[in-house]
Amino acid sequence: MKECSTKYQAAKGDGSAKDKKWNDFRAKFCGADAAAADKEDEADVAKTTDKEPEKATTAAPKSVKFPKAIDKKYSSEAPAKGRLHTCVDAYHAAKDAGSLGDLKWIQKGGGYWSLCNSSIKAAG
Repeated sequence: MKECSTKYQAAKGDGSAKDKKWNDFRAKFCGADAAAADKEDEADVAKTTDKEPEKATTAAPKSVKFPKAIDKKYSSEAPAKGRLHTCVDAYHAAKDAGSLGDLKWIQKGGGYWSLCNSSIKAAG
């Protein structure tokens, strides 16, 4: 009932329910018919979303060089921490050199951290 009340208040606010009374609105949008329509909508959505969207990839500028191994000063740390610290050092060096272009540390589709981490993992 609270959900229906929220819908009604929102509809009144945007003007789409200005001529409807609460009982009429509730019968049309919150009753059993509305629940059946919601289930149909969910079924339609399920039919169209059976595949995951393809991952976006970010290509690194050619001027950016990624480390191929964990730096020796971080070799005593856990592998994930070592990769992180190595990539942070490389990121700051590339940033100071101005070779990052539009690449950010973290960004949608894979930023410097993702690309650097993958590079170190791939190198073994």
